[in-house]
Amino acid sequence: MKRDEDFDAPALMALETDRMAHAYAARATAGLSPAALALAFGDWAMHLAAAPGKQTELARKAARKWLRYVNYLGRAAQGSACPDCIEPLPQDSRFRGEAWHAWPFNAVQQGFLLWQQWWWNATTGVRGVSPHHEDMVTFTVRQMLDIWSPSNFPWSNPEVLRAAWRQGGLNFAAGAENFLEDWRRSVLGEPPVGTDAFAPGRDVAATPGKVVMRNRVAELIQYAPATAQVHPEPILIVPAWIMKYYVLDLSRHNSLVKFLVERGHTVFMLSWKNPTPQDRDLTMDHYRRLGVMAALDVIGRIAPERKVHAAGYCLGGTLLAIAAAAMARDGDERLATISLLAAQVDFEEAGELTLFIDDSQVSLLEDMMAAQGYLDTRQMAGAFQLLRSNDLLWSKRVKEYLMGARASMTDLMAWNADATRMPYAMHSEYLRRLFLRNDLTAGRYEVDGRPVALADLRAPLFAVGTTHDHVAPWRSVYKAELHTHVDTTFLLTSGGHNAGIVSEPGHKGRSYQVATRGRDAPHLDAEAWLAQTPRRDGSWWPEWQGWLAARSAAPAAPPAMGAALGEAPGEYVMQR
Repeated sequence: MKRDEDFDAPALMALETDRMAHAYAARATAGLSPAALALAFGDWAMHLAAAPGKQTELARKAARKWLRYVNYLGRAAQGSACPDCIEPLPQDSRFRGEAWHAWPFNAVQQGFLLWQQWWWNATTGVRGVSPHHEDMVTFTVRQMLDIWSPSNFPWSNPEVLRAAWRQGGLNFAAGAENFLEDWRRSVLGEPPVGTDAFAPGRDVAATPGKVVMRNRVAELIQYAPATAQVHPEPILIVPAWIMKYYVLDLSRHNSLVKFLVERGHTVFMLSWKNPTPQDRDLTMDHYRRLGVMAALDVIGRIAPERKVHAAGYCLGGTLLAIAAAAMARDGDERLATISLLAAQVDFEEAGELTLFIDDSQVSLLEDMMAAQGYLDTRQMAGAFQLLRSNDLLWSKRVKEYLMGARASMTDLMAWNADATRMPYAMHSEYLRRLFLRNDLTAGRYEVDGRPVALADLRAPLFAVGTTHDHVAPWRSVYKAELHTHVDTTFLLTSGGHNAGIVSEPGHKGRSYQVATRGRDAPHLDAEAWLAQTPRRDGSWWPEWQGWLAARSAAPAAPPAMGAALGEAPGEYVMQR
């Protein structure tokens, strides 16, 4: 154990100097750790240098790809119909247009795809490289290649050249105007073009209700009943505080809150405060106590002696699982059911976000957050954009800056731009205790000084995953049933992390799979579940609502509205 004199002023000054240096470095690198990247590339390069067999295989693959490419060029240059020598990945839509298959642009895109495939071969399968470092190297190389994609430059993109020919180059003038407008808004901290058409309380977050609780962390909204009778058990929705709550109360046609209220449910929603530097010391436990538990206390006074259907979305679902486990440990039986919507409890396979999570990366983020008190919205948005750079970054820039066409704003896009900050202490704790150490499923996560266990849960569980989720991969969400001993219904819906959840009835192209496992049934692995569970067309919302209704008592008169502190959507959702 260290003595008190070990913590002298010079040592503390040295530590603070280091943290300040790291904070400045983090701002220059958008929060990415140069040390983590250097370690990853060093691991890969040293193991590749010591692998003559792999080097020989890469040389052989390069020669084969070159011969295939030369043969393709010869046939394509003659104008003869010939099949592509390589197909893009299913999710790669950059070269699907007809113009990309005409000479010479077919030669350009085929050469790029072959080069991209070779680099994937070079960065994977190198014996001895740690899986995390391999993922980091592969991801980084993919980002570098995406920068030089022929679709990103006007002289190698036939669709841009065609637009320039038809418009006499005016598309470039419009694109420059779009770029300058976006730059101005970014510098001034203004929202993107078109978001003013989706104002909370007017166009979105417009379901009628009252704010019935407000504290340092959250407001609680009670929505007004829309039916003469309601299911007695209220629904409490716990959204993530990485986002504004109204993703679940978007426009009138795709509001999950409105859908539930109109089907006879009393709905409560937490709306989190957007933290400032003064909130730097807020922890996960503050969000649990002043959010979930405080809301349950208020609901208990409004609807006494009624159990609550609790639902958590994304990070809010993780917090709800922690709160529910602590309640079960302490004999608190106020929860009728638990629903986790695109929410993880097991972070061992947490998807591509783990590329940014290791000790080096977390330490750099901690020092950056310590300097400013929070993780800024732009710093978070940058990480999410990198995960889907083709869709969220480059294709948008090509359309708006080279083609000169503005993408039409939607309610979901406007909500996505209305981001929130993350307080320093909470985010540090979240990254270290959950992402890095996976304490919750290991039984090491403590609440009030004692560990909690998901195995203590007794309320039925409903978990929702989405097929194209880069934030909470559905196979990771599915693992909740490994750690609980309750009746578990798992539903997999088409779509991504946000769009899959906002999946109202009538939404074109939506489908889902759903199955229930009894508490005593044997575990079924995710791939077997996927193969044997039939697919159903349509929205998953009615399935979940029916599940809630089946676990509710007979409808009765709605409870009185709580003492109002203001009209929904409240004050916190308006904070920038």
